[in-house]
Parts: sequence; C-alpha cells; structure tokens
Amino acid sequence: MRQTFLPYNLPLIGDEEVAGVLKVLQSGWLTTGKRAQEFEALIREITGARYAVALNSCTAGLHLSLLALGIGPGDEVIVPDMTFCATINVVIHVGATPVVVDVTRDTYHIDPDAIECAITPRTKAIIPVHYAGQACDMDRIMAIAKAHKLYVVEDAAHSIGVTHRGRQIGTLGNTTSFSFYVTKNVTTAEGGAVTTDDEALADRIRRLSLHGISRDAWKRYSAEGSWYYEVLEPGWKCNLTDLAAAIGIPQLRRMPAFYKRRDELAARMTQGLQGLPGITTPRGRPDSSNIWHLYVIEVDAAKAGISRDELIEQLKKRNIGTSVHFIPLHRHPAYRPYGLSAARCPVAEEVFTRIISLPLYPKMTDQDADDVVEAVRELVTP
Repeated sequence: MRQTFLPYNLPLIGDEEVAGVLKVLQSGWLTTGKRAQEFEALIREITGARYAVALNSCTAGLHLSLLALGIGPGDEVIVPDMTFCATINVVIHVGATPVVVDVTRDTYHIDPDAIECAITPRTKAIIPVHYAGQACDMDRIMAIAKAHKLYVVEDAAHSIGVTHRGRQIGTLGNTTSFSFYVTKNVTTAEGGAVTTDDEALADRIRRLSLHGISRDAWKRYSAEGSWYYEVLEPGWKCNLTDLAAAIGIPQLRRMPAFYKRRDELAARMTQGLQGLPGITTPRGRPDSSNIWHLYVIEVDAAKAGISRDELIEQLKKRNIGTSVHFIPLHRHPAYRPYGLSAARCPVAEEVFTRIISLPLYPKMTDQDADDVVEAVRELVTP
C-alpha cells in the first residue's frame, strides 16, 4: 500500500510559470493585456483557427458563443447526456431549451443517430463534447448540421490539441471552447478560450466578454488607450487576466512534452490492467488522436467481483484518488423540468454505473502508475 495519497489530478507547474507570473506582478499591469494577447496567438497557432478569444472559463466560451449566434428563447439546443453541467447550463442561461440525447457505447461521445432523431423545427444548434481528449464523430455531426442548417458549438474542454482525421479541433464547428481549469491538460488555474474562423463572431464574443464595451476596452487605462468608451450592448465580465495567461503561455509551449508523458503513462497502465476480469480499459476512436485527458476504466461487477462504488472506496483506502466523469445530466434534479430520464439515455445510464477515472497526469512517476495498477489488480483478482 502507498504511504502517501496519490491525488486524482495535480498540475505540473514549473519555473517558467512562476517567473511569468512574477514578471506580470512586477509590471503593474495585471488584467487583460499583452500576455493575454500572446496566449491567444499561441491558441491560434495550435488550432489553426483564424481567431481566438481568451476568457475566464470554457463555460464563458460556450455561453458567449450561443449569445453571439443569436440563440435564445424558443430555440432548442442538442447536448449529450454524458457531460459536465456547464454544457447544459449555458443553454438554459440564454433562455433556450436543452434537448439531451444519448451517447455511443464505445467512447461515450454524443451519438449522431440520436442527434438526428432529436431535431425539430425549433432546433438551432448542437453542442458536441469531445470527451476525455478524443474527438467526436465530427464528419457525421457537421453533415447533420449542414443538412438541417444548424450551428455547431464545440465543447472541447478536454481537448486542446486533438485532431479529427488530421484536422485540429478548433476549426471544425462555428466556435470551439477550450478549458484551462486546474485539472485540465494545460492550465491557467481558471481560464478558457474560444476559437472561430468568423471575424464578426469573434469580435462579438470579445465585446460580450467585456461588458459589451466598444473594441479595445482593455486599453483604456494604458498609454495608448482613451478614457472614452461606449457600451454597444449589455455584456458580461469574462476576460482572461494577464496573470492567468502568464501561467498558460509556458503550459501551451510544453504541451507536446505533457502529451508524450500522458501517452507513456496510459500505455503503462493499459498494459498492467490487461486481462483483469471485469475491467475494460479505455477504447480509442480510429478517426481521432488521443491526448489522454482522462483514463477511464469500466467495471463489470459480476465479473470483477467488486462494484464500481466499492472499488472507488477501496482505492481511496489504499491512498489512490479517483473520480467519475460524469454523473449524467438526467440524474441531476435541476434538469428534471426538461424531461430527462434514464429511459431516454440508457447508454449513458449504463456507462455511469461502471466508469472510474483513474489518476493520469504528467507529474506522476512510473511508480505512481504502477501503484494504481497494483491496487486495482489486488482488489479485482480473486
């Protein structure tokens, strides 16, 4: 048994991040400025998108995307059942009606067949979620959207740097929102970004992120700025600070090294868990790269001799932290008014009762990964 607790996730912060934050603190300019612009430039470089807007969360990116696209009361937006609550909350917050559909059995992505069945004359958009660091079936989704004249607002909270058939996520839908929360592959502590190839859409999202104030509002306290501004429409406060960007810039630059290490750890854990009765290791999509944001196993209690919930508790007793991604939307009381139920999303319900997210992040050592494998094998092997 481990002598110390292995958290489910820890960020890997180095000297460059510390030095970057210190430089911003010493500069006297802490909020949105040149570091945020540099961060946006790196996002554009990585994704190949024409425009990127740095924000304080992925949630803000999704929310402002829907607003900028004119989605509101009377409209319906299709979302997957297996996702974090932010995906559905933004639909509700713009006054639209969320339509929750089931996921595929293999990689838990939104099911294109379910999307087609859910489309009505009121449907205006689809929010596909690139779960766990792999891309959804974007060819099918984009074809459906084109046929029905729907917007595609991608939730790529897990998936900065993922490719679908060689194309970067961030350039396929109308907008793509990324998360840089502390548990994500790349972090700014709290933060996000939205990408698009539509200049007018990018401009409106940026304006909405700064209270709806006229362009370059962040400059008004700088030497090149002006005291005068105009509010062009009521907006929100969702901009990313230079302090946060100073963490994110070196994180983005180290992304290839981070992903190489994640791949090594995932391969090590998969090899160690192979052949265990009742344990299914993660399955990949042939049309997507995998950046291993999550390492999700399934537990078949009848074959493993232990339930999912009991395995979580026993791993904790052995100093191994875990999580579950996700509790399906239909299980949350807040969304019952929208007619959600396990019967409508049976795959998500089944998957939820089986899945565990095991620790996997670059700060882990080989021994950490071996400790996770050893603990699971000890608990599952009769």
